[in-house]
Amino acid sequence: LIMDGVVDLGIVGANVLEEETLARKFLGESIQSYKILQYLDFGLCRLSLAVPMDMYYSNISCLKNARIATSYPHLLKKYFDEKNILFKPFVLNGSVEVASNAGLAEAICDLVSTGATLAANGLKEVEVIYRSSACLISQNVNNIAIFKYELINKLLTRIQGVIKARESKYIMLHIPKKKITNVISLLKGAERPTILELAGDNTKVVLHMVSSETVFWETMEELKKLG
Repeated sequence: LIMDGVVDLGIVGANVLEEETLARKFLGESIQSYKILQYLDFGLCRLSLAVPMDMYYSNISCLKNARIATSYPHLLKKYFDEKNILFKPFVLNGSVEVASNAGLAEAICDLVSTGATLAANGLKEVEVIYRSSACLISQNVNNIAIFKYELINKLLTRIQGVIKARESKYIMLHIPKKKITNVISLLKGAERPTILELAGDNTKVVLHMVSSETVFWETMEELKKLG
């Protein structure tokens, strides 16, 4: 709908967006220019090549002239073209993972999240060809009315604020004065802290800081060891 100029703003998987763009270019169809405003922190997955568990695989050349089932033929073609390797696409619109066992293809190219579905069908992931997440997209700025553009900017700012808040943690702790340097070095993803004297105890301070640490429980255990 964005590419057809029907709507101004949309959320779509990056893999779907790229596949549709490549498909339209292949067919020579016009594409309304669009812009990716923000990658979002959900819908994370990857488009991967998978082969039977018992198949020997060392590199992508093992799939030369192979019949590969996929719902993303244009992304797959782009990847193989970049490697200068020929293959035979077999397009399916669902249940791609059964194509190998059904004798329809020698390998598959499908979206993978945990890999459990591949394993259940006797397949192993061998190459990641595209990493994807949901993304917020809009028409080109020149095609959007000013009042709409202002609303989109407000929405984008709020979305970015939520994403940043999810990635950050506010930390407040009491620590011995002599351990301040140790604590700061431990929290490498943190901003410079605010340090206040602790009332009634001149051996300790109160430390406040914002951290972007992603693995935090292990860090908490190390902080506890520091007192």
